[in-house]
Formats: sequence, structure tokens, C-alpha cells
Amino acid sequence: MGKMDKAAGPASELIDARIAELEDWRGQTLARLRSLIRQADPDVVEEWKWGKPVWSHDGLICTGETYKSVVKTTFARGAALEDPSGLFNSSLEGNTRRAIDFREGEAIDEDAFKALVRAAVALNTSA
Repeated sequence: MGKMDKAAGPASELIDARIAELEDWRGQTLARLRSLIRQADPDVVEEWKWGKPVWSHDGLICTGETYKSVVKTTFARGAALEDPSGLFNSSLEGNTRRAIDFREGEAIDEDAFKALVRAAVALNTSA
């Protein structure tokens, strides 16, 4: 995977390293989600917090966590976002956060995911 021109700084390098060390479908999924986040918001800021990738724009958008059987994106203010495609399938009981668990072999609804990222940015920038 080649370096993207927007990827700069230690956080982006840590995310690159995390993707590389996974060496399986989880790394590929995390890389794809990262790409979609960057497409949805070219001004996104990549950070490394709590031992995981974090994407922000005027506040936290989402995190990218990897587990044995899922890659999880947790949207900090997901409960306040419209989710017409029903992507949120995890952390549904909370008052604030919502998450999406991606499993091996599952297709990513790229347009719906990018729409969620854009909605999260809009919510952050309106506050």
C-alpha cells in the first residue's frame, strides 16, 4: 500500500503500521474503511488515541478497532446520526455512541458508510 499524500505525521504512520501488522482480512478492511473516511472528508484528521486509530474533524468522528472476528468503527455521536441504511449493528444500547461491526467476507456499503462519516462531520461542525 503506497503512502497517500494526506498521510503525514506519527498518527498516520501508526495507522499504517497497524494495518500492515494485521496481515489478513482485518487489515484490508481497516485500510478500506480508512480510505472511505478520507474520501468522505478530505480534511479529516488522523489520530492515535487509546491504542487505536481515531478520525476527527472538529471533534471525534469514529475509531477503528480490530478484534479477532470483527473490525469495529465506533461513531462518537452515532446515536444522533440518521442511519437510513441501518449500518449500525453494535453498541446500540448507549445514549451517545453507535458502532458498526464488519465481519470477514461481508460487503461494505461504501456509499452509506461515507454518508455516515459526512453526517458525523456535519454534526461536529454545527455544534
